[in-house]
Amino acid sequence: MDKKTSFKEFVKKNPSLLTFVKEEKMTWQKFYEMYDLYGESDDIWNEYIKKEEVITTTSSIGMLDVLNWLKTIDLDKMQESISSVQRVLGVLEDLGTNNNQNTKPEYKPRPIYKHFED
Repeated sequence: MDKKTSFKEFVKKNPSLLTFVKEEKMTWQKFYEMYDLYGESDDIWNEYIKKEEVITTTSSIGMLDVLNWLKTIDLDKMQESISSVQRVLGVLEDLGTNNNQNTKPEYKPRPIYKHFED
């Protein structure tokens, strides 16, 4: 593999480098030059790859926030809300079924030997 292809593989393994380029703190050219001079395993990459660890701890803090928010939910009020919504849906369903009832009289078969208006 040539250096360019191996650098692309290195970037795929470390997507945190992309954030530095997007924030205009570094350029791809500078990253490539560092990669060419020092290689993949040098300590120079520590400050750029640590950024990924910070992102993962931030997302776990977000998960803790969600769990704390779930703890504050009052289940009794939620049950009341659900039951009131169910009542409203029941009323709407009753209104819909009343409007859809057949207004045609039921079919009653004529006796076999009876003709019209006999």
